[in-house]
Amino acid sequence: MDIEREAFELVRKKLQPNKVVVLLGARRVGKTKLIEKIIAKTKEPFLFLNGDDIETHQILEIQSVANFKRILGDIRFLIIDEAQEISNIGSKLKLMVDSISGLKVLITGSSAFEINNQIGEPLVGRMKTIQIFPFSQKEFSKNENFIETRGNLESKLIFGSYPEVYKLKNQNEKIEYLKDLVNNQLLRDVLAFEGIKKRDKIIALLQIIAFRTGSEVSLESIGRDLQISKNTVEKYLDLFSKVFIIYSVSGFSKNRDNEITKMKKWYFYDNGIRNAIINSFNPLNMREDVGKLWESYLNYERIKKQSYNESYVLSYFWRTHTKQEIDRIELINEELFAYEYKYGKGNYKIPTEFAKAYPDASFEIINSDNYLDFIM
Repeated sequence: MDIEREAFELVRKKLQPNKVVVLLGARRVGKTKLIEKIIAKTKEPFLFLNGDDIETHQILEIQSVANFKRILGDIRFLIIDEAQEISNIGSKLKLMVDSISGLKVLITGSSAFEINNQIGEPLVGRMKTIQIFPFSQKEFSKNENFIETRGNLESKLIFGSYPEVYKLKNQNEKIEYLKDLVNNQLLRDVLAFEGIKKRDKIIALLQIIAFRTGSEVSLESIGRDLQISKNTVEKYLDLFSKVFIIYSVSGFSKNRDNEITKMKKWYFYDNGIRNAIINSFNPLNMREDVGKLWESYLNYERIKKQSYNESYVLSYFWRTHTKQEIDRIELINEELFAYEYKYGKGNYKIPTEFAKAYPDASFEIINSDNYLDFIM
């Protein structure tokens, strides 16, 4: 069963003459499928090119207005899948949109590093970026009723929300798919950068991040454990984030001495990927990391919601050296919103130091009873 993507209308809205829309996201999150749906709905002539196809490289090799006009003819809608594979794609697209009146361009990329390097500067003022994620709960809810949503929560916490995982009904098939995705797609993208060959270090670092999800991470400590430099750890983490495997959250502070700000927390964009990296797919009643899974799930579902709604939100965690903490802080138009995540029910009061320091901030506990309001 197909699921209508939240990014669909965003893309159609942002497609404008002489602009480039960049659809970014990890491999297998559904970028190509989304393009197919956009193509099915379009009523104008279009040209579709694939960056993985050598023929695409050949026809775009000559960087001239005459060549591009010859390729496009009367077509004014160009679509390029995996555009980062094409050399000098940024300057080529700039030449197209600056020289061919009325041309709309839609491209996809699975690497923010390569896309930004190639098109960031050439397309300043001409580019609009949309990030696409694994399925969001809002997207699932178009095909689920409330009872089904509650019944499927454990599966989403363990196996994540990649489109293909959603289609697979057998748990062993889901596990096999996720392991294949990690080893043959996501890690391959990381190792392709600058000829990186330390696969064992890459995997070990991702495993450390997986086990320490939701905890502050010391780059120096990880470097000592892996016998690599702090700078190398930082470089690898940056690469992981640019191929949409993980993302970081900084500590919130108003320069108060007791608040932690120097270390970051790292999270995976999908629990299925996280669990595949540490080969952990046990049910929740046999796990000791339910709190980590819950925190990760709520954070990335919140990110999906705010991204698709085009909400500008600054997000943090809050923690003191005396170990008072809050899982998520959002700063919106100078207003503070604090959220503590608890999978089960129970009483939890706002930390006294936070309440004293930020008396005007709102505070809410997000648990398995009220989480849908938070992420949808």
